[in-house]
Amino acid sequence: MSGPANGAGYEDLPDDLPDIARALTWARQRIEVMDARMLLRHVLQCPASRLAAWPEQRLDANDWLQFRDLVERRVAGEPVAYLTGEREFFGRNFMVTPSVLIPRPDTELLVELALAHCGDLRQLRLLDMGTGSGALAITLALELGQAEVTALDRSREALWVAMANAARLGASVSFVQSDWFSALGDERFQLIVSNPPYIAAADPHLDEGDLRFEPRSALAAGTAGLDDLAEIVAGAARHLEPAGWLFLEHGWDQAFAVRGLLADAGFASIASWKDLAGIERVSGGRWLGRER
Repeated sequence: MSGPANGAGYEDLPDDLPDIARALTWARQRIEVMDARMLLRHVLQCPASRLAAWPEQRLDANDWLQFRDLVERRVAGEPVAYLTGEREFFGRNFMVTPSVLIPRPDTELLVELALAHCGDLRQLRLLDMGTGSGALAITLALELGQAEVTALDRSREALWVAMANAARLGASVSFVQSDWFSALGDERFQLIVSNPPYIAAADPHLDEGDLRFEPRSALAAGTAGLDDLAEIVAGAARHLEPAGWLFLEHGWDQAFAVRGLLADAGFASIASWKDLAGIERVSGGRWLGRER
């Protein structure tokens, strides 16, 4: 975060109610320009074009008070997505709360892989494991049209957020409260996707930046960050149809380990795919129906 993060520091506030330009100038001394604009757009409930077209528009007292509060909360580290209550994912706005992980652009790679490998199947049954806000499951349900999509999460609070997102975006998704595969019985799918926890429990990054405010249970998974990835790979064979695909998001340095987990479990066509930063972000394979 650039600019001086000087706490409440109201000594340099405008003496009267500022216009849009002065409000943004004040905020930019504390937080990133992009964050300041997003927070002001949220307060004014307006598109970005309005900030540029009418910089002289004066804020009313309630808007100015709310904007100041949001800026200072951002200075204290709260993620913009939690302050505004939404985050864009694959071109759609999803409601987010501190009960769910904030959707990130890297995870869109899972959507692209699912569409590339299974988008032509007419009777596709798809499972999203650890759905959180529902961004993956809802996006795939909307992009694939006729797919039968199931999304699970162990957190009831996360499922409430996901169900609200499905309702507001008009997606048909079945939601299940489950600790990974435990509540699925004998159900099988042609495609399983997951963005599970994959950070090592003692990783110092968990106490830095936005991660401080996100649910720890959605981030950390054992001493090496591989516990949940290993559990999903081990259980996937019982819930994949022959020739079904499993795609898993993982950490920047975990691709080799995840490919090993897939190979040990009997998957074929194992590969890793890079995100926009050139990092191997997703690994997966095809289940050919032969358990070891």
